[in-house]
Amino acid sequence: MRAKTSISERRACALLGLSRSVLHYRPRPTDDSLQERLIELAGERRRFGYRRLHILLEREGFEANHKRVHRLYRKAGLAVRRRRKRDRVAVERKPLQIPSGPNHTWSMDFVFDALANGKPIKCLTVVDDCTKEAVEIAVARRINGQGVADLLEAVCRFRGYPTTIRTDQGPEFTGKSLDQWAHANGVTLQLTQPGKPTQNAYIESFNGKFRDECLNEHWFVSLDQAKAEIAIWRRDYNEVRPHSSLDQQTPAAFAETLREQGLLYPNPSPSDRLETKDSA
Repeated sequence: MRAKTSISERRACALLGLSRSVLHYRPRPTDDSLQERLIELAGERRRFGYRRLHILLEREGFEANHKRVHRLYRKAGLAVRRRRKRDRVAVERKPLQIPSGPNHTWSMDFVFDALANGKPIKCLTVVDDCTKEAVEIAVARRINGQGVADLLEAVCRFRGYPTTIRTDQGPEFTGKSLDQWAHANGVTLQLTQPGKPTQNAYIESFNGKFRDECLNEHWFVSLDQAKAEIAIWRRDYNEVRPHSSLDQQTPAAFAETLREQGLLYPNPSPSDRLETKDSA
């Protein structure tokens, strides 16, 4: 229109309904360096979302708002995938049964605490459901599935093997190491349902006393001190502290009473127990 007439640019745009800013718009070249660097950072920081990556890009001198970074982030398919929750073992709900005798059922769980320097410690608590004895309280910085199996084997060599061990579904209790140990020694692992601590009420009750009377009463400056103090408390719990469910007897005294009555049955060897189980 302007080439063939003397009309002004403003008048021509008004007649055509065209914005003058659109007329003079020139597309900017695509900044491939921003997208390339975004992809590189996402590869280095795989758990970072676009907001944190945007901050890192700004630190490196790139000028782009968060909306542009988000558009390039989505375009490149860099969205952080949510980690899949570990599948739990499907188990049948079983009521908490009164054990028929010592070494019939043990309960086992972990209790966590920390040293004075902030380093965490892990306590494996094992209780005989019948006598209420604290069979073991193992203290270490880390205890994995194999560590649990080794600790149980050391205890069972002295005390004998239980018929059943009740635990929650922690990774240390559902791994191959403990399962292989239990199968080799004829021990049944009874898992509780997730989020149901009342299905393992004996060990939960013990852990509450352990934390209230021991862990909360001491300030451990070293792992060795923690082991020593916890060992002293365990001995006092078994031999001195009266237990309300045992008619105010100590667990050790109650176990001795059962032994005098002949109710403490000798535990057969693992091979004998496996043969008996197979024949049944």
